[in-house]
Amino acid sequence: MNNRLRTHKKIRQTVIGSAVRPRLAVFRSLNNLTAQLIDDSTGQTLASANSIKQKGTRTDKAKYVGEQIAIAAVGAKIKTVVFDRGGFVYQGVVQILADEARKGGLDF
Repeated sequence: MNNRLRTHKKIRQTVIGSAVRPRLAVFRSLNNLTAQLIDDSTGQTLASANSIKQKGTRTDKAKYVGEQIAIAAVGAKIKTVVFDRGGFVYQGVVQILADEARKGGLDF
């Protein structure tokens, strides 16, 4: 098991989303980012955003996904979330995505 998956497993032991405070799960690949709001008690995805159709740098894509997930969360009447960085280091595009989500009205 590689380091990211080991770290992600440790994070998931403590970070649990609920209907009131869902989990904001972030995944980054080499070129794109994905963010989902997940209710772990029912296993449902409440909202999601990705950067697959976006052009530009990964930084631009992270800003876009952060804004879109915040808009989707406000539309679903969600104000507070639990942040799940997915085993990735909290820097670069993961941090930019989180900052843009905070600017959009999410609290975590």
